[in-house]
Amino acid sequence: MVELKTCLPCAVVGRCPRKIPEKPKEARRKRKAMPHHSTVTLTTEKPVYGGLSLGRWQGKVVMVKGALPGERVEVRIEEQKRDFSLASTQRIITPSPDRREPRCGLFGLCGGCQMQYASYERQVIMKEEVLKDALKRLAHREPELSLSLFERHPWHYRSRGQFKAEGVRIGFYREKTREVVDAEACPLMADPVNSGLSSARAILRGKRVPFLSAIREIHFTCGEETLVLIKTRLAARERKDADALAALFQGAGFSGVWVECGDAGLIKYGERFTCFPLGGLCYTVSPLSFFQSHWRLNQEVVAFMKKELQHLKGKIVLDLYAGAGNFSLPLAGGADTVIAVEENPAAIEDGKRNAERNRIVNCRFVHSSAERAVVQERVHLLILDPPRPGLTGRVVEKVLAMLPERIVYISCNPATLARDLRKLSEQYDLESVRMVDFFPQTYHIESLAFLRLK
Repeated sequence: MVELKTCLPCAVVGRCPRKIPEKPKEARRKRKAMPHHSTVTLTTEKPVYGGLSLGRWQGKVVMVKGALPGERVEVRIEEQKRDFSLASTQRIITPSPDRREPRCGLFGLCGGCQMQYASYERQVIMKEEVLKDALKRLAHREPELSLSLFERHPWHYRSRGQFKAEGVRIGFYREKTREVVDAEACPLMADPVNSGLSSARAILRGKRVPFLSAIREIHFTCGEETLVLIKTRLAARERKDADALAALFQGAGFSGVWVECGDAGLIKYGERFTCFPLGGLCYTVSPLSFFQSHWRLNQEVVAFMKKELQHLKGKIVLDLYAGAGNFSLPLAGGADTVIAVEENPAAIEDGKRNAERNRIVNCRFVHSSAERAVVQERVHLLILDPPRPGLTGRVVEKVLAMLPERIVYISCNPATLARDLRKLSEQYDLESVRMVDFFPQTYHIESLAFLRLK
């Protein structure tokens, strides 16, 4: 017989409206018996979001870092959760044929990427499996995934790099720490970003001037021009140091330099933006505006969307989370009106500049959060590109109130995509969904889903 006990808050007041079954002692003993910080041997079964593989030891689920599905591995139990344990691979006993030697010498030290030990073909397959699993568990759907969108060359793809600085070191944080791992170059970064990194290192190791120690982060954005955003600990009264810092970077060849300086905010020197080609458009971004750093693949994804959404004549398009118009502007040529809603003021400024420079008169930018946006027009096509947490409840309500004919949902989190698709499923059919690999060598997964009103 299972004994019942009251929950703690109700035990205090002496009455309990619900009863919580107490686990049998045998189950409690079994959970405690899992060897914490001990080494066990197991075989991994399938990929799990986060760059992990699921295995089992004596019936208990173990999430393993550093192992591919199907490998026999020796792992160290690092942490115990209620329903599973976390472990790190100590030794590969039976390696997968898809295992590769990581290209970067810092792999495993810095927290920048997690999947270099897998062939790229296997990375794509694992991400597809994780996406399908999320849709099955959380959306209660088992669709056949459409062909994934990815690039065959999964290196040197990032046009923006964000680096941490500490004294003469510049690189990335060691995983789960604030210690900076010095990086001479990063194989995920495009050549101009690595060139910028090299120039910044030379500055940090050059003249011994006090204000260099105030640098916290350095961000490079590399299009037709190379821009650098320098985050510092300088106070507003140290404006002369900010000027001298900017002069060093401009002298090293950076076209635009932005320095974050206490209450003075951002001080801008030289070029304010850089341009990227986008389907015949000049797409400009500033250092504070989000853009898809895998620009080569981004161009392919935008071209794919335009092809899939050809019949927009007389239609009104609403783009929530629009950024600087990455999807809005290319679609404007075929639509009647495009409304681009964005919360970031820097992206709004970039978007308005993009519309003006490309002589696009039927796309208007609205500075607002998705939740607060007010749209009077009848929307035919809705584009959703939310951040990792997905759609808030208010945005879901807004979508179901306006009921556009079609929805295009670009997601960077399989779990929240699946959750939101389930919320929309009463009114919408899922036409297609596919994985988009904007971040090779990492566990990050983006997806592209097309929905149609029932």
